[in-house]
Amino acid sequence: MSIPALLTGRLSLPVIGSPMFIVSGPELVIGQCKAGVVGSFPALNARPEPVLDQWLTRIKAELAAFEAETGRKAAPFAVNQICHASNNRLEHDVEMCVKHEVPIVITSLRPPAFVVEAVHSYGGLVFHDVINTRHARKAVDEGVDGLILVCAGAGGHAGALSPLAFVQQTREWYDGTIILSGAIATGRAVLATQAIGADLAYIGTRFINTDEANADAAYKDAIIKSYAEDIVYTNVFSGVHGNYIRASIESAGLDPDNLPVADKSKMNFGSGGNQDKKVWKDIFGGGQGVGLIKDVLPVGDLVARMHREYEAARADLLSVSGPFAG
Repeated sequence: MSIPALLTGRLSLPVIGSPMFIVSGPELVIGQCKAGVVGSFPALNARPEPVLDQWLTRIKAELAAFEAETGRKAAPFAVNQICHASNNRLEHDVEMCVKHEVPIVITSLRPPAFVVEAVHSYGGLVFHDVINTRHARKAVDEGVDGLILVCAGAGGHAGALSPLAFVQQTREWYDGTIILSGAIATGRAVLATQAIGADLAYIGTRFINTDEANADAAYKDAIIKSYAEDIVYTNVFSGVHGNYIRASIESAGLDPDNLPVADKSKMNFGSGGNQDKKVWKDIFGGGQGVGLIKDVLPVGDLVARMHREYEAARADLLSVSGPFAG
């Protein structure tokens, strides 16, 4: 296991809440960190640009007050940076992360060395999400502190590799922090990520159905009514392949079984990509773990339940008997 010192003793579960466009805001991040899991949000959620400074100030202040009042350490928080030519805010948003010494920066698409250098200047960590080994090796060469392996079944932008293959294949050559993303919705699934060689679980869709998430009732209801088979993998909405809830595609007047292939040169992260309907707002991102989500509850209650599930699963494994028991 390779858990960074920054996280040691500060997590109730080995979990990072993944940054979700529109959905992740200060309320969700603060709730996650207080509950003992890393909370994160995309920098682009803070609009216009000056709002990012305000959000970071608020998150730091509320977590500091929580620690002073309870005597307990909150989990650190993270900011996601979209490192792509279409993001004209990148330089400004990285400057804000440096100003506030954001503990963890999550980079997506391209891991420019200047982000790693900027975050390392104050002792922060950079985790980069990848969907294949070529991207993983390039990120490691640029000095990132951990790899987020975005596997088949992950909500939103996702890869197509099985976690059973990708994690173990990566672990053969990489001994740093590995974070696994893909259809993780229960404490039992969190334990499974560790069993196959990852250090931390990366969870998004399950946190949409919390009181603190900035998602409307229709989105949360669609998740409750969906199953793994209702997740559609396509690149038509943003130019990058991702997973979306079938019902929301149909509600937008589109046929989920006959979607065109998008032009990757026209990638768009936040305004709707190659369709009139807005991705994330009208077209709901969601992972294959939706079939396990049946309610909406406060994030603290969710994390507590997942912790019970995690411990129960671990106890079950220790109690296994028979010819295949250890």
